[in-house]
Amino acid sequence: MEGTLFSPALEGMKDVKSEHGELMTKPFLEVCKLVLPILDKFGAAMTVVKSDISGNIARLESKYNDNPSRFNYLYSFVQAEVEIKTAKSSSSCSNGLLWLTRAMDFIVVLFHNLAQHQDWSMSQACNDSYSKTLKKWHGWLASSSFTVAIKLAPDRKKFMEVISGNGDINSDMEKFCTAFSPILQQIHKFLTSVGLDSMKAS
Repeated sequence: MEGTLFSPALEGMKDVKSEHGELMTKPFLEVCKLVLPILDKFGAAMTVVKSDISGNIARLESKYNDNPSRFNYLYSFVQAEVEIKTAKSSSSCSNGLLWLTRAMDFIVVLFHNLAQHQDWSMSQACNDSYSKTLKKWHGWLASSSFTVAIKLAPDRKKFMEVISGNGDINSDMEKFCTAFSPILQQIHKFLTSVGLDSMKAS
């Protein structure tokens, strides 16, 4: 494998913003998709997270494919739903974008933990990132399911070897977190501005 498992996502990140700094739908969803092969290497520990991410990407992609020119920019989904007052529906694209962004927050903090805390076990890195991101939005059931799943996390050393390829994995993890984190913050800021960033899991 040329580079690390992060290399394709890092390459894709270059196209996420237009020349005017607006977030583009298709490139953003592509970067999210490129995170999935990394999650595969966690095995059963990330099955629920991966399924959630895939479902939200599919929801947004389906809407985008209906009218690519109308939904070329990421916020256009939300603006269209806010206008017709369907944005807060659990099946809305706005809700899909919100939960996709939250899942990506979790992933960014997780890989930041792995890069920064070489002495942490995989479950320690996962639990810390969960408590800092998704936990406050999850009810008891989702939270309990996650706690059980994390116990299936792979050995850290083996995992790092698998995702390293022939590149510098710590450097790529840091680059990924540094590049993706401001994009996610930008989405949260927008969702807050339209009153959608505090929705909890039903």
